[in-house]
Amino acid sequence: MAARGGYAKGRARKEQILTEAVRLFAASGYRAASLRELAQRCELSLPGLLHHVGGKEQLLLAVLERRDADDAAEAGLAERTGRERFEALLQVVARNRARRGIVELYSVLSAEATAPDHPAHAFFVRRYARLVDELAGAFTDCGHPRPRSAARRLVAVMDGLQVQWLLDPDGVDMVAEVRRHLDAELPPPAPG
Repeated sequence: MAARGGYAKGRARKEQILTEAVRLFAASGYRAASLRELAQRCELSLPGLLHHVGGKEQLLLAVLERRDADDAAEAGLAERTGRERFEALLQVVARNRARRGIVELYSVLSAEATAPDHPAHAFFVRRYARLVDELAGAFTDCGHPRPRSAARRLVAVMDGLQVQWLLDPDGVDMVAEVRRHLDAELPPPAPG
């Protein structure tokens, strides 16, 4: 039984580290975030932190995956199809307004990760492929004639709006703009 208890404690500690890392990266950005500060927040030594996360690059990837998983779970993306999936996506866009640091982290890292040797390159390649596939499925459900193309345009609109919002948070309403884009892309819902 001791092994199970130790495993559960290790998982709980890793969850604590990821939660604090998301907060730290959101507040400071990836480059400025210090592993020493993260260790202090988690009441760990630096070697103890590294034991759980490996290194800053591995921690970064875990944070990126965690953020996507949290967004999907909170919005219920997995359970929704068609128009309901787009409404859930709009919830994520709205949620991002309160997470400037994470939006900034994603925007910067997605651009940096175009370099094949970047530690997050494979993550972003997989993420964009998965996102386009999922959105193409939702566009297919809605009867769009070119669902894959529509999915790529939607991703481009969302990413571009995030950068514009970062530059002018009071002048860019990401939710309204994404909704307008979806209204233009989708056929009107069937009556009834």
